Amino acid sequence: MTVEILLAIAFGGAFTTYFLSKLAKRAGEVFAVLISLALVAIVAYFYNSSLREIFYTGFMGFPLVLKMNTLSWFFAITITSVGALSVIFSLSYIRGRERTDFYYLMLLLINASMVGIVVSGDLVSFYIFWEIMSWSTFLLISYNRGPALNAGMKYIVMSIIGSVAMLAGMLLLYSSYGTLTIAELSGVMTNASPGYVLSIFILFFIAFGVKNAVWPFHSWLPPAHSEAPSPFSAILSGTIIKMGAYGFLLFFYVIIGLKKFLGFGPSVFSLHYFLCWLGAITVVIPTFIALLQNDAKRLLAWHSIGQVGYIMLGISFGTSLGVAGGIFHILNHATFKALLFLTVGAIEYRTGTRDLNSLGGFIKTMPITFIGALVGTLGIMGIPLTNGFVSKWLIYKTLILNGKPFLAFAALVGTWGTVLSLFKFVHNIFLGQLPEKYKDVKKAPFSMQLPMMVFSFIIILFGVLPGIPLKVINKIIVSFGLDSLNINIWGIASETGTLNTINIFAVIVATCLVVWFVSKAARRSKIVKQEDNYAAGTFVPADKYQHTVDFYNPLYRMITPYLRDFIDNFYMSIARIMQNLFGVIRRIYTGEVGSYLMYIILFLAALIFAQIKWSIW
Repeated sequence: MTVEILLAIAFGGAFTTYFLSKLAKRAGEVFAVLISLALVAIVAYFYNSSLREIFYTGFMGFPLVLKMNTLSWFFAITITSVGALSVIFSLSYIRGRERTDFYYLMLLLINASMVGIVVSGDLVSFYIFWEIMSWSTFLLISYNRGPALNAGMKYIVMSIIGSVAMLAGMLLLYSSYGTLTIAELSGVMTNASPGYVLSIFILFFIAFGVKNAVWPFHSWLPPAHSEAPSPFSAILSGTIIKMGAYGFLLFFYVIIGLKKFLGFGPSVFSLHYFLCWLGAITVVIPTFIALLQNDAKRLLAWHSIGQVGYIMLGISFGTSLGVAGGIFHILNHATFKALLFLTVGAIEYRTGTRDLNSLGGFIKTMPITFIGALVGTLGIMGIPLTNGFVSKWLIYKTLILNGKPFLAFAALVGTWGTVLSLFKFVHNIFLGQLPEKYKDVKKAPFSMQLPMMVFSFIIILFGVLPGIPLKVINKIIVSFGLDSLNINIWGIASETGTLNTINIFAVIVATCLVVWFVSKAARRSKIVKQEDNYAAGTFVPADKYQHTVDFYNPLYRMITPYLRDFIDNFYMSIARIMQNLFGVIRRIYTGEVGSYLMYIILFLAALIFAQIKWSIW
């Protein structure tokens, strides 16, 4: 098995699904599931492989190289796993809609292109797969049309800016070194001048920053998540924005190299320290903007940006513990954020709405969806026995041990904001009173429940046994030139303290048993109607999930002016200026011959006038 065959199966499977769907929709759906599961199995086969192959030499004189190493495998298995579960979820979610053949084609094409990105051994292949991913993503964001077209346009305009910046960086590298092969660039960039490295960094930072939705390139993400189909939102947040993180890792630790990256700039003005502060800003501001959202998907979208900040904090800090925490959080965010988007998709599928203020009480009617939402929420909060706890613990410990209290405080503030807004998310959807209009709502179909159960299992598994993914991550950081960590199945051992999840697991189980015994010994509870309870000293109104639904409005009015997305406002002002400018240009090009003759006459008159004035002088 070669990497070339892997890509052939991935891309061939996408187009085969499309043609099968044209013949029979059901056959196309079944094949989409089979091909996505097959890709997971094939990528798993490459575990612990180290391959490099030139699969084409005549592309404009550039060799196109494919490779498979631990870093590529880690991202590839994440991409294919999230993709397969999202395809399974789509079976019910997308059924009955128009253009389902197009939907599955784009979904599988995006997954195939992302696999292509992470196995590319040269920047030309990287760029080709990057563009396939970007344009396919635009088409799928715009799938629902209407407002989705505006969200898609916002995404693709920013993606084009990033792609142009990447292309400029590639041309700059090729003009200096005559190669775009990653292995060769990593050998020559160590001797590059600081000014040259900074120029390359700025160009690639724009390219990867846009895709990673890091502040201030984040403004495309909230509308894209809100308007895209929910199964695709799981991929968009779970893996597509991680392509930016992969690009950063590739650029920081492979092309530039660890020593040059960490040594670029003096002390607190160093490049990696600047990126850490950028990560801290990305953690805090979007997390609290999420608190103001009443659209469930928009709330999760802002949290996607906030969690990107944790990843940037980890991978930019440049220590073994920090980089391991950042890479682990890439995997963890892919699981718990994909899970949360799928739970919203299940709710939307049954109710037709994502408005948090019109839901409530679904804990009884949709119990599996509630469990998925609860596990995903605990994961993103970083509660013990979830994978999010381990990655955040590694990042917190890195910041504290290295004497960065303000960065650590920013990370903790971000967690506080996450607790506030995700509590709102779970409470407003699943707790309180079930509205009368939703009394007949059924459970989500099994094809939706299965992916949610798998994601929930992974979140708990990697929270209790974090050594499983950390052993792979340890190989990655060693390949970067960092020191190896002391990994065991339960966590990490070090001189400054040991993370042992089995001890945490034992304490939590013991606590739960104590609570259970106390509850059994207490008086038997009495079941009452949902309307027969009180909030803030008054009864709960009929058909309203919770009397305190607007309780935080005064707080919202106080903090909203300070939590406006002024970066997005800045981009939109530029867009309006450009729109007005193009409107003026459009009036000049009328399409009438008489107008163009008049322009020629005026131009000639101006030339004659200039000639006369020139002769007088």
